[in-house]
Amino acid sequence: MARVREFDTEAAVEAAMTAFRGRGFEGTSIQDLVDATGVGRGSLYAAFGSKEGLYLAAVDRYREKYALPLIDIFQSGAPVRELVREVLVDLVDDIVNDGNRLACLIVSAATERVPHDRVIAERLRSTVDTLEDALTEVISHAQASGEISSDRPASDLARFFVMTAQGLRVMGAINPDRRSLMTTVEVATACFD
Repeated sequence: MARVREFDTEAAVEAAMTAFRGRGFEGTSIQDLVDATGVGRGSLYAAFGSKEGLYLAAVDRYREKYALPLIDIFQSGAPVRELVREVLVDLVDDIVNDGNRLACLIVSAATERVPHDRVIAERLRSTVDTLEDALTEVISHAQASGEISSDRPASDLARFFVMTAQGLRVMGAINPDRRSLMTTVEVATACFD
């Protein structure tokens, strides 16, 4: 008879996601994950197969919680320049108010895991492509209506936005100075005139 899982899988993934954001994949031991989730080692292995399996679940949860909701914001119908500024300012606020300096799991996975983990590389590429495609569509409509200039291809502007957001995360981890980060937001926003 199979044992019934005796813990909340979603809560465990959420706790593991925070642990991985704080220490990275390599810096997070199985014992760290046991401590963070409150779930025994054997139960974690039974549920996720391996540390890598739990990490993949954490990356997927991060995508669902932080990346994909941006698509709804992009499609809200607000002017593109306002959308870009709102998302970047919210990001700066998150960075400045995060006393733990938790890393963006997408950025840390890209630097730590992508070189030797094809599954993570594909997951991250899919996330970035999804964001860029959604924003490209919104920018294209804004260009067609004359809301913003058509001097640059919509896809280039969308890619620039995603890179700017990820760059803010990296630089914010180094120096979470609001004034400095907001300078970047203002320059980036001006690109959508």
